[in-house]
Amino acid sequence: MEKIYALISKLAISSKLSKDEIESYLKSGLFKVVHYNKNSIVHLEGEHCSKLEVIISGKIVVDRIDEMGNLLTIAEFFSDDVLGGNLLFSTAPYYPLTVTAKNPSAVLEIEKELLFKLCSTNSNFLRFFLGIISDQAFMLGDKIRRYVNRTIREQILDLLERECKIQNSNRIQLGITKKALAERIGVQRTSLSRELAKMKADGLIDFDDKTITLLK
Repeated sequence: MEKIYALISKLAISSKLSKDEIESYLKSGLFKVVHYNKNSIVHLEGEHCSKLEVIISGKIVVDRIDEMGNLLTIAEFFSDDVLGGNLLFSTAPYYPLTVTAKNPSAVLEIEKELLFKLCSTNSNFLRFFLGIISDQAFMLGDKIRRYVNRTIREQILDLLERECKIQNSNRIQLGITKKALAERIGVQRTSLSRELAKMKADGLIDFDDKTITLLK
């Protein structure tokens, strides 16, 4: 019990609940910690959403394959992020896309009825929960706006400009493979490599295996 509590205590959600509450919920099965191996399916498309899930560790993604066979990563979830918050109390609580653990991951499952009780009786928890699902709605909406009817070059430039601001440098450390970068944009790796080569020839960027430099 102490080892499991130690995992949960690192989450932001723990600050909204007492240690006694968390241990009680663990004993009763209303809280449950589940582990996933790398590339394991967490939820299949169309699966019923019956629990709130809080990521303890690892990386979990929501992917979509378009009609051209391109893999687009819709969302990435890390420690303290939640799954199912926007679905659980919906009239159609079903996962619209497949959810996969990209890395070995641990997830805290919270039963729906307990979540409702906590939101009804604990104002701090309710504020925390509403903040999370609001942030997720904004993130997904922003992601969709960025990729609808945009060329590959526009998508690449948008991503590079955001990374320049985050890293505070025009020379961006990738930290991921070209294949993973292509998935984030939603194109095939060959299409990404071809467009990067064109952008380099046009004097927009320079790049090597680990970095991309935005020149203009």
